[in-house]
Amino acid sequence: TEKVDLENTVVDESQRQLIDQDASSTLRQDKFSEGTTESDDDNERVDGVEDETDEDENTFFDTRDFLSSSSLRSNGSDFRSSSFSSDEESLQIVESENDIDASIRFVGTNYPYIKRRKKLPDPVEKEKGVSLWAMIKDNIGKDLTKICLPVYFNEPLSSLQKCFEELEYSYLIDRAYEWGKRGNTLMRILNVAAFAVSGYASTEGRICKPFNPLLGETYEADYPDKGLQFFSEKVSHHPMIVACHCQGTGWKFWGDSNLKSKFWGRSIQLDPVGVLTLEFDDGEVFQWSKVTSSIYNLILGKLYCDHYGTMRIEGNREYSCKLKFKEQSIIDRNPHQVHGIVQDRNGKTVATLFGKWDESIHYVIGECSGKGKELESLSEACLLWKRSKPPKYPTRYNFTRFAITLNEVTPGLKVIILTASLHFSYMHTLSLTYLHGTFILFACMFCMAHVLELV
Repeated sequence: TEKVDLENTVVDESQRQLIDQDASSTLRQDKFSEGTTESDDDNERVDGVEDETDEDENTFFDTRDFLSSSSLRSNGSDFRSSSFSSDEESLQIVESENDIDASIRFVGTNYPYIKRRKKLPDPVEKEKGVSLWAMIKDNIGKDLTKICLPVYFNEPLSSLQKCFEELEYSYLIDRAYEWGKRGNTLMRILNVAAFAVSGYASTEGRICKPFNPLLGETYEADYPDKGLQFFSEKVSHHPMIVACHCQGTGWKFWGDSNLKSKFWGRSIQLDPVGVLTLEFDDGEVFQWSKVTSSIYNLILGKLYCDHYGTMRIEGNREYSCKLKFKEQSIIDRNPHQVHGIVQDRNGKTVATLFGKWDESIHYVIGECSGKGKELESLSEACLLWKRSKPPKYPTRYNFTRFAITLNEVTPGLKVIILTASLHFSYMHTLSLTYLHGTFILFACMFCMAHVLELV
């Protein structure tokens, strides 16, 4: 798509920010009393050794106990937050006690406002349920990419668009860019880590399969309200590989995705193969790979997805980050936990992250040790990221507010698409004429050569 015509959709953002800033001061305490998250987290010492140990399975402490501890209740000023709310989502912007600069506070919100749809179109006819088990019971252990499933099991998005969903919380990268410009590389990698986790938030409750695009099929998204220009393409059919590139404000993001899937009777396992790269204009680069995902209870019970494994975010400068996604157990009452540490070049832990991939991520400066209520002695924890509110009109696909807009054609875009279609039709006609003319030319040359041979 081309640039969207914003003549009728741009609003005065300065007035919106002032209104939302005033409103956030009155709602600040309510949001944090209701938005404290549940996660188990604990610190694990890393000596530069990459081997995982059995002790890692028990390194998660209860975030609810920690965030509701007496030390935090008595020092409420340690949590400083202001929020920017729009019709589409609520951005949680966190500041430390010593940094309340508006240039950081509202990073990612100073883009033009575009009115987007809040619900999907109503279905033309009622969908009929189909048994998933009846379709895949004879394919245990096989690659699911080679199994044909009814369209009922698909959501109205393609794998190309799913790549763009990873950038729903792109304002975290915008903030990381600004922190780096100020020389605070620690806050930069903390925001990058929060962004890497936030990409999983949209998968909660999403059990439908995206459509498999055609080889060479592309998807373009131009979101001026996020400062993003995105492009993705299916570059290989077997194995299916999707490549994407996104241009933001002061940064570029690109990567490729190849899912290796296996069906194990009661669950489906998805192992991503590929590297995601984030490069800032100042030359700093971060790279990471995604963790394993699984869908459970295919036969009995409620379907749910989980993500587990270790994610390592490698930087080309001072810091690197290790994030561990805890695998959910059958009796786990507090699932979706994430625990991570940021280390410098010497292997020293300089910050600790904890939270849940479907709710929020917090951090504390330094190494965090202990379990459960032992962490009540900590006096400071800051919110890095919080998941946006669900849409007002939910669908059976459990789309987020952002996902609902991925297939939308805004008023300014309709004219551009029509012009592009006419241009494509004209060029296609010219190409066919050229090919037809070339064929006639070669045919004439062949006939002439044949005549000369006879002579």
